[in-house]
Amino acid sequence: MSRAFQEHIKRKVESLDGFWKFRTDPEKVGEEKQWYNSLKNSVTATVPSVWNEESGLLKYEGIAWYEKDFYSEGGTLRLAFDAVMTKAKVWLDGELLGEHYGGFSAFDFIVRNVARGYHRLSVSVDNSSDENSIPQATVDWYHYGGIIRSVSVEVLYGICILSNRFEYSLSKELSSASGCFVIDCYNASADTSKDLIQVSMDGSTVCEEEITLAAHERKTVKLQGFTLDTVRLWDVDSPELYKVTLTSSTDDLFDRVGFRKIEIRDKKILLNNRPIEIRGTNRHEEYPGFGFAFPRARMKHDLDLISDMGCNAIRGSHYPNSREFVDLLDECGMLFWSEIPVWGNGFSENALENELVLSRGLTMHKEMLASYYNHPSIIFWGMHNEILSDTAAGLEMSKRYYSFLKENGGNRLVVYASYKDVSDISYEFTDVFCLNMYFGWYNGDIPRWDSFIEEFCQFKKDLGRENVPIIFSEFGAAALYGFHDTEASRWSEEYQASLMDYCLKLFHRHPDVAGAFVWQFADIRTAAEMGYTRARGFNNKGLMNEYRRPKASYFAVQKCYRSFAKEKSE
Repeated sequence: MSRAFQEHIKRKVESLDGFWKFRTDPEKVGEEKQWYNSLKNSVTATVPSVWNEESGLLKYEGIAWYEKDFYSEGGTLRLAFDAVMTKAKVWLDGELLGEHYGGFSAFDFIVRNVARGYHRLSVSVDNSSDENSIPQATVDWYHYGGIIRSVSVEVLYGICILSNRFEYSLSKELSSASGCFVIDCYNASADTSKDLIQVSMDGSTVCEEEITLAAHERKTVKLQGFTLDTVRLWDVDSPELYKVTLTSSTDDLFDRVGFRKIEIRDKKILLNNRPIEIRGTNRHEEYPGFGFAFPRARMKHDLDLISDMGCNAIRGSHYPNSREFVDLLDECGMLFWSEIPVWGNGFSENALENELVLSRGLTMHKEMLASYYNHPSIIFWGMHNEILSDTAAGLEMSKRYYSFLKENGGNRLVVYASYKDVSDISYEFTDVFCLNMYFGWYNGDIPRWDSFIEEFCQFKKDLGRENVPIIFSEFGAAALYGFHDTEASRWSEEYQASLMDYCLKLFHRHPDVAGAFVWQFADIRTAAEMGYTRARGFNNKGLMNEYRRPKASYFAVQKCYRSFAKEKSE
């Protein structure tokens, strides 16, 4: 998996990124004709990438094939995919390894007894949608397809550590901690093997435990617990990270973790026992010419722009972002909201209660936790966005996902973004009232915000949840970059900037509001089905255009957020 740091020294890892053979399959005949044996009449494509940026394929949805030859010394190989949009079937040398559903989740296949020599990796990718899809056909982003993140091949020897989860609890004073590591391990040997697993944090050994695995057994093992008498806390102002090393005699895995506490108390969000105001923005991981195959240089650039704006939080709308990006958030102390791509307006009530949809969403939550659990920057797990949470089906989905994430998600706030305001019947399954409201754009004038907040505060009091804070998870207005108007009319940069200024100052003053996530950081390409409100085929509510050129609203938000931060420090 691609990270901002090196994950292995002992284990041999080879990137398969680069040029691959590529061919679309609009007639869906590739599998029947065994294209996994040889992809003829192909062109060259790059991995990672989205095929929609190839000439003539902007609107292509369906199946496409990728093929890559690589050399290996053989043995037991692990083929690791960071993300494929949306469904993938994988073959090695014509033998089906398996398939995976979910466009933003990492997955892998372990193959035994691979001979030395050249091998052919074939991948069928399908980004089409139907009534069981996550996401559905109607979404407010673009239906990109392709192998959107990195691919690698690893050579496994002996007992290997495939992943780890760090579980911990802090003392009341937050000065000491107890913890343990849960590891996913695999025995690559043809015989039962025994090995000593050693774990160190910042160079000091915290755990040693001998484990035994049968030949080719894959198992989750909870290692012995330990205590740390003194810990350095991860915080927005001092993002302290511990370097973790897990080793066996034949394998290793490097990671980073941080200690911090997040909780709700008296209408406030507390980070390490101190109230924190969320100064956030929503961000799609999309860029012109790259789509979802977001380049590393742009990740850093986005983060610099967001930090300079005065933000302390990002919502990864509406899917898990690249782990490299979340690594950067860990390093700089930026809070993060990670969610899966259940974007509501496309889901009918029948779809929400469909057991296949529910189970796919639950699997995506499990995979999100498996990959992102150790990131201290993640303080919110997002269950879904703008579903029909005013229906029995929406209530059941919320209950099911909330229960899973609260039980398995560690010290995080579990939330969802609602656009149903007082008609929502699912609020018992959220730790914070997160509202997507667009007064001043889709409905009502800008001053409607004042009365709405008071009405909602009364509503939550009537629910018996008066002390639960509110976050405005989306709000905003569209503006066309470069369109200026002395009357501050709609679609002008001036109108968007005035709405941002009004809303942020209102939210900041109100004791029940714990913060906001501006919708959104930058303009994004969107689906044609979204209609006339999406000029240029883009959602134009960005504070910057798609090339990260600032609109007037960027500076309006910057002025507000910087002043809020200064006020806090005084």
